[in-house]
Amino acid sequence: MPQDSTQTDASQGHDAYTRLLTEIRHGRLSPGDRLTETDLATRLGTSRTPVREAIRLLEADGLVTHTPRVGAVIRQLDYAEITELYEMRGVLEGTAARFAARAAYPSEIDEMAAINAEMAAALSDVDRLYEANRQFHDILRNAARNRFLLRAVEAVQKTLLILGPSTMEEGTRAEAAVAEHARLIDALRARDGDEAEAAMRAHIEAAHRARQRQLRQGRET
Repeated sequence: MPQDSTQTDASQGHDAYTRLLTEIRHGRLSPGDRLTETDLATRLGTSRTPVREAIRLLEADGLVTHTPRVGAVIRQLDYAEITELYEMRGVLEGTAARFAARAAYPSEIDEMAAINAEMAAALSDVDRLYEANRQFHDILRNAARNRFLLRAVEAVQKTLLILGPSTMEEGTRAEAAVAEHARLIDALRARDGDEAEAAMRAHIEAAHRARQRQLRQGRET
């Protein structure tokens, strides 16, 4: 049965939304950038209707806001908001690590170890590092076996996309992240919830410091 126009628009709108999320993550759309339906439709090779739906979804995520006499723009976060986001990420992902120490399957821990080894072998490949790191954290969150916690973490992660390129580009952050992951994996294998949570919180705090350095350097250039 052929799709009706409403289903087609929704599908195209979600595709446009996903592509805009990718542009935000890579820094091709930056905080303060204006989102014009006509320009984006041309850029994405689609009509304005899917673009309008994509902007609506981004606004629902808190990634886009409307400015008087300007229209839709990528939201800008101040230092206080960034700190609050990383604090919340530390609480949520630290809890996920504690839960995973209790509930993770040995196969999931083995997969995390394999991904971390892949990261160690790709320290100069930022895109590969980003994807491997995303997979690592996804497995950990799923291993916590708590759907409500998973949704809360995903909301924080989506807002962090506004900050643009991964902290893996900052100095020796990638190498440090691999070591931090290894500490967490050891705690998961030992089924030590206290140590797993402490390791994850330390990992998120280190990521926050790297983000602050990255933002300062960006403002200085």
